[in-house]
Amino acid sequence: MSAADLLARAAALAGRYLETLPSRPVSARADLAALRAALGGPLPARGTDPAEVLERLAADVEPGLVASAGPRYFGFVIGGSVPAALAADWLVTAWDQDAGLYACGPSVAVAEEVAAGWLLELLGLPATSSVGFVTGGQMANFTGLAAGRHAVLARAGWDVEEDGLAGAPLVNVVIGEEAHVTIVTSLRMLGLGGRRVVRVGADGQGRMRVDELRRALSSLSGPTLVCAQAGNVNTGAFDPVGEIADIAHERQAWVHVDGAFGLWAGAAPALRHHVRGVDRADSWATDGHKWLNVPYDSGLAIVRDPVAHKTAMTGRAAYLVQSTGAERDEQDWTPEFSRRARGIPVYAALRSLGRDGVADMVERCCRLARRMAERLGAAPGVRILNEVVLNQVLVRFEPAAVADADAFTRAVIARVQREGTCWMAGTRWHGLDAMRISISNWSTTEADVDRSAEAILRCAEGEGGGQK
Repeated sequence: MSAADLLARAAALAGRYLETLPSRPVSARADLAALRAALGGPLPARGTDPAEVLERLAADVEPGLVASAGPRYFGFVIGGSVPAALAADWLVTAWDQDAGLYACGPSVAVAEEVAAGWLLELLGLPATSSVGFVTGGQMANFTGLAAGRHAVLARAGWDVEEDGLAGAPLVNVVIGEEAHVTIVTSLRMLGLGGRRVVRVGADGQGRMRVDELRRALSSLSGPTLVCAQAGNVNTGAFDPVGEIADIAHERQAWVHVDGAFGLWAGAAPALRHHVRGVDRADSWATDGHKWLNVPYDSGLAIVRDPVAHKTAMTGRAAYLVQSTGAERDEQDWTPEFSRRARGIPVYAALRSLGRDGVADMVERCCRLARRMAERLGAAPGVRILNEVVLNQVLVRFEPAAVADADAFTRAVIARVQREGTCWMAGTRWHGLDAMRISISNWSTTEADVDRSAEAILRCAEGEGGGQK
């Protein structure tokens, strides 16, 4: 079977799977033992016909797939893939370009250059900023903070790229009490440590308190990074980034914004007020998979100062073809050297949706989140814990007859996951167990929300909650 025939068969298998997404159970149907039995065994001495490999792979993997690309998956702020981005990602694999240097794939470099400009315009960020197409939100935070580390140490007369951190001036790092774990992980990878951070208190919705930030900064001296958040992972709430930037810049601090999903509010006129002042920060991180709905491997690192960005990331060697300066060498803006052309699906999604399409997708998901909160919150014994300002809903089950609402909430979550109509995970919020619902998929409809709310309440009743 030729490569073209194999791709055609793969398309048929994938198409069949995609057709089932609206109706299939969301949770995986095979357990660990079954999957190991189906996929495991010794490596064969002789190779297997590629067509047989493909058919068996599809059959053995499918029972263990979670329908996270479907319309009723509400866990972990995971979006799906709009059709144009999904198809473009297949082309990326077929083209097999090394998107590290312009010389290795000029078309890829130009597509990423164009997509970067569109993204800055869409998100309302400075047009002269640099953009790195990285793997996800984790590496987007890493890249922005690496640029910040370079900049604040350079101001103190230290070249961290050449001289390292040994003997360097101490870099202060200030984060909010509700900062995402990827911020701390990035700081560890950058040698800045997780235990040393100064944590600033948050309000009841998880927003950094600017009065406490001001007090924290007044006690610090020397190079400083401040990390703000656009979109709390539990509540969707936004730090007052504009105020944070103004306060931090008074002390020459670098302001980084973790906007993994919340930064996309800047693309939606009805939600743009949430990110007012975000353009005054120095670097931003977001994830195209979360709300542009492109396939995985789509983080975006954006830096106001391209020189700091490039200095922190770029590498040079004698054997590399050097650009003239007019071309974009993608490896100048990411922690990687060789990589797939991950900017192509972003380009395809933006071109297929347009500015209005992105805005509609983001605003629609937020309307659906409010609808979910209204449906669940109207039931007795159900409490919505957050102000539903974006796409996040925190739900707690507290029926009068139940003594331990924490345990009951966890039991309802587990029952919903097993039942399969929809899927979401639990969280711990301000000392309370809660169900966390995240709506960020382009294909989710009002009917999906209503069907899911009914299933959730049915599962709560089945656990003895008495909801009617």
